[in-house]
Amino acid sequence: MDNLLPKLDRIVIPERKLTHYALNPEKNKDKAEAFARALGFDLTNWQDLVDAIKTNLQNYPAKLKSDEGFGNKYEVVMRIKGPNGKYANVLTAWIDDSYTGEMRMINAYVDRPKGGMSNVD
Repeated sequence: MDNLLPKLDRIVIPERKLTHYALNPEKNKDKAEAFARALGFDLTNWQDLVDAIKTNLQNYPAKLKSDEGFGNKYEVVMRIKGPNGKYANVLTAWIDDSYTGEMRMINAYVDRPKGGMSNVD
């Protein structure tokens, strides 16, 4: 597939992005609830979400978003099946860090389509 995320073989998904933010209801209630409700991911199975992201990155195109002086930023929207058996689109954001040389995930959330309708099956 064309337009895959660069450096796919060297991606970094910081544990803290998931355990201290995206899946942590004390830090980001809405985001954590969306992951739990849509896909069944929470703090007990965060590593499964990492595995799902890594597996799906090779199947979805990356969109170059910006470079604010620290490296190119990319967005990859992928359809993930959660441990609850449901599917949802998950938006992941990445930076090709100019200083460290790593392709690092900087954000992840359940992507809600415009207009408020759910994309969860």
